[in-house]
Amino acid sequence: MSLEVRGLAAGYGRLEVLHGVDLTAGDGRLVAVIGANGAGKTTLLRALSGLIPASGGTVTLAGADVTGSGPERLARAGLAHVPENRLVFPSLTVEDNLVLGAYTRRRGPAAERREARDRALALFPRLQPRLQQVAGTMSGGEQQMLAIARGLMAQPTVLVLDEPSVGLAPRLVGEIFTALGKLRDDGLTLVAVEQNARAAFAVADHVYVMDRGAVVLEGDAATLASDPRVTAAFLGGGLSGDTPDGPPTPGTAEAGQR
Repeated sequence: MSLEVRGLAAGYGRLEVLHGVDLTAGDGRLVAVIGANGAGKTTLLRALSGLIPASGGTVTLAGADVTGSGPERLARAGLAHVPENRLVFPSLTVEDNLVLGAYTRRRGPAAERREARDRALALFPRLQPRLQQVAGTMSGGEQQMLAIARGLMAQPTVLVLDEPSVGLAPRLVGEIFTALGKLRDDGLTLVAVEQNARAAFAVADHVYVMDRGAVVLEGDAATLASDPRVTAAFLGGGLSGDTPDGPPTPGTAEAGQR
């Protein structure tokens, strides 16, 4: 299922954070959104999933205009949101977290929920022996796996993820992104906001670079990975300041625009 965003504007009260964002995630594609803190990446995902209202533009899911829809309607339509910092239910077991992830599908066939659970556990086998473990006692990486697995329990056709690698050891980052690549190969459409640009470029099909609430660069991952502006700003090439035709230097956006 494709996701299309055109001219999206959104923010918090009178503070507009997003300024006319365009983004397309085609069927079975993994799109990465990168940028410095304050670029508006988290606000973008919140607007896509209905957690904050759009003040302008449109969001289209599988050809249907879903602009202004609430989170539950969007979840029923096939969009699942894995938030930043995992946000599992820490006092509940792994099993109970998975059950809650299927809440919007609770009236559907039980067999479908079992199949979704089996697929999620196959993707993250670390969770299988921990089904009765309290989620808050697991490692950060295991909680991130659980957060993604919980999102998959809604049987989405589009999965949006906010900083899936944040705070994780490199080995676990690799496991998470390998799993995302498998989901993409299985036909799921994904939009992943990431500060770990190297991990994002390794698996993404298309990359959007955001700064100050706007998209300043976009292109296929292979092309942008060799773009000197992206290399300097995000892939360890070092910063020498803005260039007339390059993106703004990361880190200069106003605080709070995450």
